[in-house]
Amino acid sequence: MRFWRSAAYAAAAIGIVSGISLPAAAQKEIKLGVIYDYTGPFAGGGSLPAAIATKIAIDMINERGGVEGHKIVATYADAQSKTDVAINEAERLLNEVKVDVLMGVFSSAHCVPMAAKVDAAKKFMWANVCVASAVFKDKNLKYVFRAQVHSDQTGEASCQFLSEIAKSKLKKEVKDIKVAIIHEDGPYGAGVAAGNEAKCKELGIDIVHKEGYAATSTDLSALVTKLRRARPDVILHTGYNPDITLFTRQAKEAGLKYIALIGHGAGHAQFDKLKATFGDDIEYLFNVDPVAAQLLDPKALQPGLGDLINEMVNRYKAETKATEVPSHVSMGFNQTWIFLTDVLPRAIKKHGGFNPEALQKAALETDIPAGGTIQGYGVKFFPPGHKMSGQNERSIPVVMQFVKGETKIAWPSNLRTIDPVIPLPSGHAFAR
Repeated sequence: MRFWRSAAYAAAAIGIVSGISLPAAAQKEIKLGVIYDYTGPFAGGGSLPAAIATKIAIDMINERGGVEGHKIVATYADAQSKTDVAINEAERLLNEVKVDVLMGVFSSAHCVPMAAKVDAAKKFMWANVCVASAVFKDKNLKYVFRAQVHSDQTGEASCQFLSEIAKSKLKKEVKDIKVAIIHEDGPYGAGVAAGNEAKCKELGIDIVHKEGYAATSTDLSALVTKLRRARPDVILHTGYNPDITLFTRQAKEAGLKYIALIGHGAGHAQFDKLKATFGDDIEYLFNVDPVAAQLLDPKALQPGLGDLINEMVNRYKAETKATEVPSHVSMGFNQTWIFLTDVLPRAIKKHGGFNPEALQKAALETDIPAGGTIQGYGVKFFPPGHKMSGQNERSIPVVMQFVKGETKIAWPSNLRTIDPVIPLPSGHAFAR
C-alpha cells in the first residue's frame, strides 16, 4: 500500500506578501479527490488494482505536463469497504479539501448514495468502476458521469453468450439451458442479477433458481444445497471476494456439479487470487467485465493506444510485482485517462475552466468512436432527460475465460481470442 500512504498531500501554507508574486505553477492546480477501498474485503475484489491504475494515469498525465498547464493534485481516500466511510470521505474531500472533482469508487453500494449526494450538492463526480445501473436509472443526474459499463449490460452479456453457443457447444436448444442466478444482495449484485433475469427470460433460457445473499455471509451451505436440488447447467454468480471464496469452498465440499460458472466482475475478475486459493479448481471460470485492455489486438484500436496499454501494464507490474493484470486495472486507468485527456481539456479550453457547469458541458460533448479507448469501446453520454443520463451509451462488456493460467476473450465473436471451453472438461472438480 506504499503508493496511497505516501499520497497524503500536505498543504503548504502560502503567505501572500505585498509585492511578491506567486510562481505560475502554484496558481495552476486541479484537485482530484480519489476514493477507493484500499482496505477491507472490496480491496481484494478489484478495488486496489483499480486504485493503483488510477494513480498511474494521474502520474503519467503530470509527467507529460498536466492538463492545459494545470498540475493534477490528487488526494487519495480509503473507503475501507464501508458505505458510511465512503460517504464521509466524499464530504470531507468536497468540503474540507475542496477538491474540484470526485473520482474513483469501486462499490456500487457506495456509488449509488454518493452520486445522489454529490449531484444534489451541485459538485462533479466521475465514476470509474462501480457498475450499478441504479446509479443513473431514472435519477436525471446532472453532474455525475460514467464511461464504464452498467450492470444491465453485464447481466445481459452472459445470457447472450449462452444463447449463441447453445447448439455448437452445449448441444442444446436455448430453451433447454437451465441457469441459476445467485448474487450478493447490494446494488451491484442485485443490478447484475436483474440484467441476468431479464435477458435470460427474453431469450427463453430456463431460470431454475434465483437467490440473493449478504456479501458478509459466513455460511452459504443452504444456498449450495438448493443449487444441488435445482441442478442448473450454468451458474450465473455476482459477488465480491470473501463471499465468492466461501461459496466456491462450500460448493466443492458439498459436491456441487455444473457445466459452467459465469462470474460478473469484482472478485471473479481476480483470477490470480482465486488461483492462489483454489488452484486448478478455478480453471475455465468465465467472467463478464469490461475487457482487460492487454487482451485486445492493438490494431483494432486507434494509433498509439497499444503503446499506452503497454505502459499501463508495465507500470502496474512494476508497482505490484503481479504477473496477472486484472480487468480492474484497465477500468481504473481508462476512465481516468478519458477524463483527463478528453473532458477536462475541453472544459478548460472551451468552457472557461473546471467548475461543475464547465465539466458537465464538456462531458456531454464527448464523442469517442469505437476503438478510441484502451478498452475498445467508444464514449458518448446519454443526455439530460434520458432515463440513464450521464451513462456512456457506447460501453460494452466482454466474456473472458481463465484457461491454463491465462485470461482469454470468449465473447463477442469479433473480439474472441479463444474457442470457449464449455462444458467443463472431465476430471474438473465441478464437472458433471
